[in-house]
Amino acid sequence: MIDQGYLREEAAKLGLSLSPEQTARFDRYAQLLVEWNERMNLTAITQPEEIVVKHFLDSLIPALAVPIPQGASLVDVGTGAGFPALPLAILRPDLRITLLDSLNKRLIFLEEVCRELEIPARRVHARAEEAGRRPPLREQFDLATARAVAHLRELSEYCLPFVKVGGAFLALKGGQMEEEQREAARAVAVMGGKVERAFPAVLPDGSARTILVVRKESHTPPKYPRPSAKIAKQPLA
Repeated sequence: MIDQGYLREEAAKLGLSLSPEQTARFDRYAQLLVEWNERMNLTAITQPEEIVVKHFLDSLIPALAVPIPQGASLVDVGTGAGFPALPLAILRPDLRITLLDSLNKRLIFLEEVCRELEIPARRVHARAEEAGRRPPLREQFDLATARAVAHLRELSEYCLPFVKVGGAFLALKGGQMEEEQREAARAVAVMGGKVERAFPAVLPDGSARTILVVRKESHTPPKYPRPSAKIAKQPLA
């Protein structure tokens, strides 16, 4: 389905090495994505080269943004079709992955992907603001990831409660982030975080990407995260 050589070449240009076995697993992932997308709305991106660039390579950039410890635990908040967590799991099989999503049908798809690709990921069906208050999940992860269009201000409240002190939230964003960082400064601080760095990258199609690395410096206060309606109506601006 996908051009595996192209995936390896473009990953190498980013500084990432993929084996033929790994690119074969990406190929199977792409096949399943397209097959299941005919039954449910998983993605608008279905062309092979676009899948490679906009899903797979995009999802691998966080591995360049921050050193990820061996065996690190990672929760992907609002994982959707498994991005970025499952590409990261193919790149780094040592990672302990939790896939969190509010739609169970997506998790059924991800169960099939994990079975086919032999990825032992845990799947959690819950809204982020509810799951972040559960003791088995709250401040239990080395890393949280989110590839979402939501503002960093809201994403911080959804994601940082999952991260243990010393861990990091990796937000996959577009190109220019300075203004959004300023607008989100209070929310990040209230959640116990601090923006450590903004890691820029460019995809093969010329799209600019930024990985914001938000380090968890202190515990998130017990009152957070708030219900989603309150997060929307009363942002921590």
